[in-house]
Amino acid sequence: CEKKIPSSALGSNKTTLYIDTKLICQPSIYNFCINALRCHHLYRHTYIARLSQNSHCYMINFPCVGGIEAEAVMLGQPISMVLPEVVGYKLHGTPEKLITSTDIVLTVTKHLRQVGVVGKFVEFFGPGVLQLSIADRATIANMCPEYGATAAFFPVDDVSIQYLAQTGRDVEKLAYITKYLKSVGMFRDYSDISQDPDFTLVVELDLSTVVPCCSGPKRPQDRIPVSDMKKDFESCLGAKQGFKGFQVAPEGHSAAVPFQFNGKEFTLSHGSVVIAAITSCTNTSNPSVMLGAGLLAKKAIECGLSVKPYIKTSLSPGSGVVTYYLKESGVMDYLFQLGFEVVGYGCMTCIGNSGPLPEPVVEAITQGDLVAAGILSGNRNFEGRVHPNTRANYLASPPLVIAYAIAGTVRIDFETEPIATNSEGKEIFLRDIWPTREEIQAVEKIFVIPSMFKEVYEKIEKVNERWNSLVAPSDKLYTWDHQSTYIKSPPFFSGLTMKLQPPESITDACVLLNLGDSVTTDHISPAGNIARNSTAARYLTNRGLTPRDYNSYGSRRGNDAVMARGTFANIRLFNKFLNKQAPQTIHLPTGETLDVFDAAERYQQSGVPLLVLAGKEYGSGSSRDWAAKGPFLLGIKAVLAESYERIHRSNLVGMGVIPLEYLPGNTADSLGLTGRERYTIIIPKHLTPRMLVDVQLDTGKTFQVRMRFDTDVELAYFHHGGILNYMIRKMSEN
Repeated sequence: CEKKIPSSALGSNKTTLYIDTKLICQPSIYNFCINALRCHHLYRHTYIARLSQNSHCYMINFPCVGGIEAEAVMLGQPISMVLPEVVGYKLHGTPEKLITSTDIVLTVTKHLRQVGVVGKFVEFFGPGVLQLSIADRATIANMCPEYGATAAFFPVDDVSIQYLAQTGRDVEKLAYITKYLKSVGMFRDYSDISQDPDFTLVVELDLSTVVPCCSGPKRPQDRIPVSDMKKDFESCLGAKQGFKGFQVAPEGHSAAVPFQFNGKEFTLSHGSVVIAAITSCTNTSNPSVMLGAGLLAKKAIECGLSVKPYIKTSLSPGSGVVTYYLKESGVMDYLFQLGFEVVGYGCMTCIGNSGPLPEPVVEAITQGDLVAAGILSGNRNFEGRVHPNTRANYLASPPLVIAYAIAGTVRIDFETEPIATNSEGKEIFLRDIWPTREEIQAVEKIFVIPSMFKEVYEKIEKVNERWNSLVAPSDKLYTWDHQSTYIKSPPFFSGLTMKLQPPESITDACVLLNLGDSVTTDHISPAGNIARNSTAARYLTNRGLTPRDYNSYGSRRGNDAVMARGTFANIRLFNKFLNKQAPQTIHLPTGETLDVFDAAERYQQSGVPLLVLAGKEYGSGSSRDWAAKGPFLLGIKAVLAESYERIHRSNLVGMGVIPLEYLPGNTADSLGLTGRERYTIIIPKHLTPRMLVDVQLDTGKTFQVRMRFDTDVELAYFHHGGILNYMIRKMSEN
């Protein structure tokens, strides 16, 4: 451990924190790391934890890493990062009785995006934390990737221990945990200000100021108070194409398209809800909002309300325990009557696995060029992620998902307009059916009990007979099935030699795509359905598949041929070369408009290296490894952006793609870059972290950019052509 954190490094201003997942799970080593860092006065609280591969499944108090980093960890490689700043987020006040944890987390997400916490740790403290249950805290911590932090940390307190007891943990172990954490100074009393650490920066939130809200229509950080939802959507309709705009002509705002469904006539217009999903790991593991949704459904049914039959409703809990307590509390039947029946567990609509909409609904949306809406209790609502036919997608609490499903539109002011009129002609308002926190807590106290967790967890390895009956080969080497369209031997190690090649400059590169701000990993490598007119679909058709068997990009991530063709295949990708949304680009030598994969293939055949230009927050969203592997396979050698999300930048490094960053004050526009130039990036023989390099254009212009290899370890990965190549060579040496 002393080799991992040398005293000389601890005394420096810029420290590299090495996290070895095999070491820190040992209490003695963990304790050494914590106290060593404290002794050097870096922070009163330092975070060292085992890492999770998925950006959301880690839930709480875990640093968030990408898939490529996790692959290296599985092969025994520690992860390095520059010791991050720690932002203290002070909570005080008491939430209003109608506020949900989702309202709080969407407020926090917007606030921290404004503060700017990319690459930083966020620790929550202050007396307001005592107002939050463990599930509420987990909901806030679990949205960490959406506000861009590397980790969101709630120190352990009495409420944490009570939760462990409630979920069936061993009493003796809990006593040991409590004693240990108190001994090392990591147990917190949030009401004792003398225990508050010293932070790089402190920001505050008064919980009493939080109001019911949603986020959208295209980003998780774009929070909207529910009272402003109607006005905000109507403003977005006519606004210029962008995060808050659909650029619909004024004369088209009132468009309405009638259609037939199951023998009855309905009408769709801008803002009509066509997908309503209680989904994702964040909210569906939180008893307060799930029981809140159930109680709202109960009151809605008792008032004679219903959901229009063409709206695609679903309920995908994060755990079998959720189904258990929804049934035991008696609310599951009411959810079922409104169409919210359990369709499965885990990632569904949130990641684009909602499945197709009814054909009459799709035809009506297409005919009227309507901005239809999806409402979901998920983490992410980026363009093209939820469904290709829902251009507006809003994140909301599970109770609000049901409310908007009943209303059938997001163009409603719940304060002044009834949510619906029942069969007796009575107007019902949302306030008539909305459960209070006290009502929810009373039900939770009775029905969310330790025995429930024990029973579900004890059966987890036995309950699925089909899974248990699967036969797996015992061979040490994987046997590739060359007929499979799901799993294919990837070309990442083609041409790999034991001898390292010196870094070379990138000469006369063409720009494949000229992109703007907040290009997400969903834009780069979508996980949803494979469109019938896409290059991936053509590949699968040539392999003998029909459209019904295409499945999704997420399901075919084991096939590099599909995933390379799916790179930049998001239908909402806005390419400045085309000045419109499309998964296409211009092949600069010929001027032809082609699908991105086809253009990249032509460049590769001509031996032309490729570059991507982008704005701020490039690679935000999911920690999707294929958002780096895909560009690598397209022949992209570097990305030049104004800023990066931490995980995606790390993933690019892991694949040997150079992340370049404009110097402060510089952008593509300020430098007069059109993207049609040829770019030569001068790579020196001797590289240092975060060094400046020259970019030369065929126009004669030269400017400098920063090479975002932040540590010596990342430079080592680059010299090897990526982290996987590095690990293969390292393993071969042994």
